[in-house]
Amino acid sequence: MTLAFWALVGLATVTCLFMAWSLGANSNSPPFAPAIGANAISTMQAAFLIGILAAAGAVTQGGSISETVGADLIGGVTITPLAATTGLLVAATFMSFGVYTGYPVPAAFATTGAMVGVGLSLGGAPAFDTYRRIGTFWVLVPPSSGGLAFLTATLLRRDDIPETVGVPLLAAVVAGILAHIRLGVIPHPDRPQGSVADLVSLTLGNPRVAGIDVVVVAVTVVFAAVGFRLMRQKMYESVDQGIRAFLLILGGIVAFSSGGSQVGLATGPLEELYGIELGLPGIVLLIIGAAGILAGAWMGAPRLLQATSREYAQLGVRRSIAALVPGFIIAQTAIVLGIPISFNNIIISGVIGSGLAAGTAGVSRQKITTTIIFWLLTLASSIGIGFGLYRLFSTLLGIA
Repeated sequence: MTLAFWALVGLATVTCLFMAWSLGANSNSPPFAPAIGANAISTMQAAFLIGILAAAGAVTQGGSISETVGADLIGGVTITPLAATTGLLVAATFMSFGVYTGYPVPAAFATTGAMVGVGLSLGGAPAFDTYRRIGTFWVLVPPSSGGLAFLTATLLRRDDIPETVGVPLLAAVVAGILAHIRLGVIPHPDRPQGSVADLVSLTLGNPRVAGIDVVVVAVTVVFAAVGFRLMRQKMYESVDQGIRAFLLILGGIVAFSSGGSQVGLATGPLEELYGIELGLPGIVLLIIGAAGILAGAWMGAPRLLQATSREYAQLGVRRSIAALVPGFIIAQTAIVLGIPISFNNIIISGVIGSGLAAGTAGVSRQKITTTIIFWLLTLASSIGIGFGLYRLFSTLLGIA
């Protein structure tokens, strides 16, 4: 390996860290904004927790999406260090543009487009099956997030369902799902990540009745029951304090999920470089991405949190809860499927859905249209820029 190769490895790693820093400062911040708006936690405390939780999620859940971004977006070629650096540079530039202009740039769109662009520039073949799978998921996110938020907000607003019942029911749903989230620290014989429910079932011999894993069902019920019981007890002590506590817990869970779903956007382009050419285990790359997310959250998140918390304060705690529940569910679904997602897409859709339950979406039709157009432009332009910029760099450096 030449000195030029190691220079490109170093540059690619720095670019990865910069991208991860941008994600930590921006994409991982929204989950705690509602808790700050409800005065359940201070801005600096939230930034500290975001860094820790998002970094933990990145290390334990980030592998599947990182693999998709690094290996499944283009066929027939290996992503070189220069191509990885170019793709990350394009994506990070889009993120920075969004920060300074106030436009909601979706990190998943920018990174996916950039990596497709550099891959095509390398001479690779489009992975149309992967594009259809990702595109279908992206199209389904707004109605799914909005629909779940609408149902959640409707539940919290029903007069015949006391909040001492409604909020604990939501806590039970979230706790039941927690039994199934996949973590890299839990081994599984058939896939890289296992869940707590999987671990208990495998330990007890994976018993089945009529084809149903009864242990998995039992673990899910136990998790849900514990979540319901603890939240119900908190709600009986004080409804306001109980709702704020649930909002804080939910924010932490979503922050953890966002780390797992977002880190792959920074580490994915380096999968081939670190895994094949350098022969390093995947956890090394995830740790690098987690370090960047941690630094970004601690250094850059407070400013964004102060701004977004004011918007969530206007929504109120119940609409904020309704907007965050879909974020958790959809993020975990994306992790299982290995699909890169944009948290802006999920949260904005959730806010709209929860607003419809109150008789108003809270977001203007013009703003929605502008956002969608900007997202599509981000995807298309990142492909074009990634393609052209790699051609430019490879020509200047004399790389065939």
